Amino acid sequence: MEINEKDKVRFYQAFVERDSAYDGMFFAGIKTTGIFCHATCPARKAKFENCEFFSKAESALLAGYRPCKKCNPLTYPQELPSEVTHLVSVIEVDPAKHWNDRDFEELGIHSATARRLFKKHYGMTFVQYARARRMGFAHDGIRKGQSVINKQLDSGYESSSGFHDAFAKVIGTAPTQSKTRHILYFEWIDTPLGPMLSIADNSSLFLLEFADRDGLEDEIQSLKDKGNTQIVPGRNPVIVQITNELHDYFAGTLSHFKTPLHLGGTPFQNTVWEHLQAIPYGSTQTYKQLANTLDMPNSSRAIGNANSNNQLAIIIPCHRIVKANGEVGGYSGNVDRKAWLINHEAHAMKGR
Repeated sequence: MEINEKDKVRFYQAFVERDSAYDGMFFAGIKTTGIFCHATCPARKAKFENCEFFSKAESALLAGYRPCKKCNPLTYPQELPSEVTHLVSVIEVDPAKHWNDRDFEELGIHSATARRLFKKHYGMTFVQYARARRMGFAHDGIRKGQSVINKQLDSGYESSSGFHDAFAKVIGTAPTQSKTRHILYFEWIDTPLGPMLSIADNSSLFLLEFADRDGLEDEIQSLKDKGNTQIVPGRNPVIVQITNELHDYFAGTLSHFKTPLHLGGTPFQNTVWEHLQAIPYGSTQTYKQLANTLDMPNSSRAIGNANSNNQLAIIIPCHRIVKANGEVGGYSGNVDRKAWLINHEAHAMKGR
């Protein structure tokens, strides 16, 4: 949920006054320290311009903030089991870590237990929490090091900065400039539904996904594996264009994206994605209807697979495909987001 300017002022006042009525309503990210707190944190308060407000702890994590040790914001609205507290502290030792079953065995905690407890207390599984912290860790590095890195890339030098370490752990090897490599640039884009990751070269957009999308890191790796490709932080005209268009889309004033796209799927997948773009804004179709449009009435399952492999969320509107009974159906970017997008488009159409 996007927090408007009026609420930011209200939340900051509650934050300064340590108003317990606001605990759990917002989380405050402190730009100068990189931590986030709950409303009644006893620590000295930062200036308003150094505060960033979030409706969910997950959003603060994705933005690169770490939990405050004084107020333990992740314990709200209730005290946490010792297993959860221990896992959170272990994650903070190495936020970029990729977890596997052996790691849980060494800690004496079953992975299923971790999943259940995190889902109960945070509304997300342990893997989702760890991913949010890992991606936030990279995001924090991007924000702190981007201008330095761009200068280093322009000069043709590598850096040993903290960002390079984060980049290597989360996305791959640290960026170096090479005339023989295909360079893709990435940047985070804030939206009312959460941060999105954009990846593009100077001619087209390759990826646009929500930061907590299942399999996002595999998608990034797949892009890197295709040819001699390197992904580096940066902002180019394509990313500027999609950032502006997303702003207008969420404002309800844009129904057709013009950002040039790179469709990197199989011929069949590309055909499905092109037909998805033809579904009118504000409307929906079923898998069967799409299959009939493609003149492939018995290919609903294959079409569903192509849908799930779409790496350009919102622009290639796979959210407009619903179940035959009218239910929203699945969505790799979160079913609640899918319902929001459908309702947003329908509401915007009514206002025209």
